[in-house]
Amino acid sequence: MPAFFRRRPIKPLDKPASNVEPRKYLDLNEYEGGIELGGSGPMVRIGEIYRFEEVKDFSEFVYNGDILILDYTPVAEDELTLRRIISELKNVAKDVDGDVVAIGKNYLFVTPSGIKIDRNKIRVK
Repeated sequence: MPAFFRRRPIKPLDKPASNVEPRKYLDLNEYEGGIELGGSGPMVRIGEIYRFEEVKDFSEFVYNGDILILDYTPVAEDELTLRRIISELKNVAKDVDGDVVAIGKNYLFVTPSGIKIDRNKIRVK
């Protein structure tokens, strides 16, 4: 019988490995100013829109690859302005191959390319 077909004896695992270091914890109190992430990827930007003219400023975040959450409560009563804002944000999402969806009665989510929003609610039993 060749040597590579023979079973190797099983070594007991009674002792923990000596080279394993104990787990170190990060003290968040040392970082009062926050931890610098270094621009690791898209960010979630949250804003509140008061008039149509602000759409251009908010759309820059989407063009730069960030996810935008807009609270449109201040313009919810003005139907014409709200329609114009939503239309313009749809055009921005179309430009970057992103997505736009309204959540609830006060929020719009605008995503850049590569991030789609599922319109189905997840129900957990």
